[in-house]
Amino acid sequence: MNHFDQEIQALKDRLLSMASRAEASVRNAIRALVERDDELARGVKGNDDQIDQIEKEIDEQAILLLAKAPLATQLRLIVSATKIARDLERVGDEATTIARRSIELGREPQLKPYVDIPRMSDMALAMLRDALDAFVSRDTAKARGVIPRDKEVDALNRQLYRELASFMIESPATTTRCLHLMTISKALERIADHAKNIAEDVVYLYEARDIRHAEREADPG
Repeated sequence: MNHFDQEIQALKDRLLSMASRAEASVRNAIRALVERDDELARGVKGNDDQIDQIEKEIDEQAILLLAKAPLATQLRLIVSATKIARDLERVGDEATTIARRSIELGREPQLKPYVDIPRMSDMALAMLRDALDAFVSRDTAKARGVIPRDKEVDALNRQLYRELASFMIESPATTTRCLHLMTISKALERIADHAKNIAEDVVYLYEARDIRHAEREADPG
């Protein structure tokens, strides 16, 4: 392995370290919600700062690598790494949003048993893991398999919104708690969106095909 290849591998390793931190942040934020653990929730913010720092390091490393006139395949990897890092940074942001809302919810009686939100979290994190596994294993079929699963998370988010809206109508005193839960649900829906984006980037990286928006163009209705 020559020096440039070593630098490319270091970029990938840093990206995977960032991914591990982002996943842990989401998992801890949901656990903080369910267990009403404010200390754990506050720790999510500290982890987000580290995720932000890794993104900056990846961007700086990518600029240096681009200056070395890489081959087309290497160029796609460098560009894809920066795009994936951006999505992972936003996953960290969404985890921080969940953690903040969990602290607010911990100050009031629990509105309802948390079933749908942990389920949404599991679905979104499974999408994220599979997209990243596809990146590591160069498996575009696995990456493509992630993309339609986003609709399942969207559907669960809509279902939870309807349920919480009914709560607010029937009992206005629950409004604040319902709004916090709606924000958490939306954050998880966005995490699934970021996992989908990463899966699309993996297809672009290994097939040199941009499949973003392809489904919408195929089915305009």
